[in-house]
Amino acid sequence: MPLSEQEQRLLDEMERHLMQNDADVVSAPAGAQVLSYRNLIYGAILVLAGLGAIIAGIALWRSSLPLGLSLGVVGFAAMVGGVVLAVRPVKGSETPARAAGGKPARAPRQASFMDRVNERWDRRQNGDG
Repeated sequence: MPLSEQEQRLLDEMERHLMQNDADVVSAPAGAQVLSYRNLIYGAILVLAGLGAIIAGIALWRSSLPLGLSLGVVGFAAMVGGVVLAVRPVKGSETPARAAGGKPARAPRQASFMDRVNERWDRRQNGDG
C-alpha cells in the first residue's frame, strides 16, 4: 500500500533530519577509519612468516629445545605484529571534524525532532492537518 502525500512528506523530513543531525549513525563507513591495502598485504605476509616460524620451532623442538622455543616465541610475536599492522588505520584518514575537535560537527538544533513529530501527531488526531 503506497504512502499518502503527507506520510511521504513526513518520511522525507525524518530522513533529512536524520542525515543532518545523526550523520555519524547513518553513514558510519564514511566516518570510519580507512585501512591500507599495503598494510593488509604486509600484515598477511608477516602472519604467514610467523606461522612458518612456529612450525619450524615445533619441528626443531626435539633436536634443540632452546632453538625451537625461541623460534616459536619469535613466530608468535611476528603473527601478533602482522595482525596489528594489518588492522592499523592509515594516518590522516580521520574526518576533518573528528581530527580537529574530537567530536563530529553537528548542525545547530532547533525544536526537538520528537517534539515536532508529536505535534504533528496531535494535529492529525485533532483533524487540523
